[in-house]
Amino acid sequence: MKLIPLALCSAARAAWRDSFPLGGREVARWFPGHMAKGLKKMQSSLKLVDCIIEVHDARIPLSGRNPLFQEALGIKPHLLILNKMDLADLKEQQKIIQHLEGEGLKNVIFTNCVKDENIKQVIPKVTELVGSSYRYHRGENVEFCIMVIGVPNVGKSSLINSLRRQHLRKGKATRVGGEPGITRAVMSRIQVCERPLMFLLDTPGVLAPRIESVETGLKLALCGTVLDHLVGEETLADYLLYTLNRHQLFGQGLQLGSWPWSHRRIYVSNSPVGPHEVQPPHPHHSHS
Repeated sequence: MKLIPLALCSAARAAWRDSFPLGGREVARWFPGHMAKGLKKMQSSLKLVDCIIEVHDARIPLSGRNPLFQEALGIKPHLLILNKMDLADLKEQQKIIQHLEGEGLKNVIFTNCVKDENIKQVIPKVTELVGSSYRYHRGENVEFCIMVIGVPNVGKSSLINSLRRQHLRKGKATRVGGEPGITRAVMSRIQVCERPLMFLLDTPGVLAPRIESVETGLKLALCGTVLDHLVGEETLADYLLYTLNRHQLFGQGLQLGSWPWSHRRIYVSNSPVGPHEVQPPHPHHSHS
């Protein structure tokens, strides 16, 4: 690895932007038909569901979650899984959890579905949540039915496959991929555990019909959750370079060009958490 001369670093530091200009930029609307249909089907399936697992990207824990989920999916017990923890900077993990608790999210687990990290915490937590809630007309059912939701490409299908590996010693039940939109329909129930008997419903990734801000759109695109052209490839590259420079990570952006977004170790979370790290990609990863 080449060392960058101090004089060059000083000159670069003097030229850094203090902020990223977002004025006049827009995020193209991306709410394809399968998302709208998926959200309606999810709502109609709620009477069969005991608990909601929402999966989100651990690199952007405070932004990009779909606010429609809270409105559409009601008062079911809710567990937030922050997946791809291996690609995130977790030095501020406790502050992230405290921030989410302040928003009413008291059940949060960080996971890495590729290596099954923390996956064994999921079933006990779901069992606890269902056991402490009123199951309405499902009280006599001995089996649990859990709906897995989230924005695109955060690892919903990977979570289901990981749970099956851990509890059933079985392989893939759902297709995974590195681009948003792999799962396009609410699928039939997939068994993930024998004791307790538990089934999960995989669902398509659903974005809000309108992304809350341009900066949120940029973060989602950097993590592979929305397609690059929706925010503009040049804008996306400029925002990535701005972030790398702001954290004095010179030269690391050069490694990113040949990697799919879902493999890139980029942490660009919201400011309330504090300082963040932008990390280079790690080879041989596959997330969905």
